[in-house]
Amino acid sequence: MISICGERLVPDASGALHVPAHSTLIVSDLHLEKGSSYARRGVALPPYDTRATLKMLARVLRKYQPAHVVSLGDSFHDPEGPERLTGADRDALIAMTSAHDWLWIAGNHEGLVDGHVLGGRAEEEADLGNLILRHEPQVAPATGEIAGHLHPCGVVRQRGRRLRRRCFATDGTRMVMPAFGAYTGGLNVLDEAFAPLFHGPFNALLMGDTQVYPMPGKRLVPDDMQPASARGQKPNSATQFLRRSVPARR
Repeated sequence: MISICGERLVPDASGALHVPAHSTLIVSDLHLEKGSSYARRGVALPPYDTRATLKMLARVLRKYQPAHVVSLGDSFHDPEGPERLTGADRDALIAMTSAHDWLWIAGNHEGLVDGHVLGGRAEEEADLGNLILRHEPQVAPATGEIAGHLHPCGVVRQRGRRLRRRCFATDGTRMVMPAFGAYTGGLNVLDEAFAPLFHGPFNALLMGDTQVYPMPGKRLVPDDMQPASARGQKPNSATQFLRRSVPARR
């Protein structure tokens, strides 16, 4: 559990954020129907991302039993996503929005979700106690902001191994949430896109299988892998070039 502006928050290993005092569960960047969106452009992806994301969301809702749910933008991968839902997935989603006070925050991918079709209501942003909920993070200071959009990931090296995980990123005054969707990629928190958000030390809460692991920002490493020559070793054909992890499209 962490605290931001006096509000206690529980980051979950699923990528959801529970706010107990307000009986609210926050998820960000579901990107439902991303698979079908890519299929329309000729990119073959298995069409099961929506079902996997909704099943994971249903498990988290059963775990926390919140009265309120906030989907923090980019709930669909494009504005036509709701129209491409299968009947079963649509029914599963409407069952969730009917069982909870559901708020769709507008994202840059889909805009405002039509609550008349899928249930719930839609807003550009919202207040929750001392917090402000929006999709795209603002330049610091943005005290009390909970945002998504950037799909943060953290990379650490331990015992010679490199571990890359989705994460919550926070400096104690604000938070950027990980993407919840099954087909969403991630952007390293050391990327320049995060520089305007955290002007001081920050932590990454790395998502494990069953819990999150706090990691000081100073222990994180970029996606670039240094070649052997930069470490004073003789380069060979396997190490003479930089290896770069290309961030997935958000």
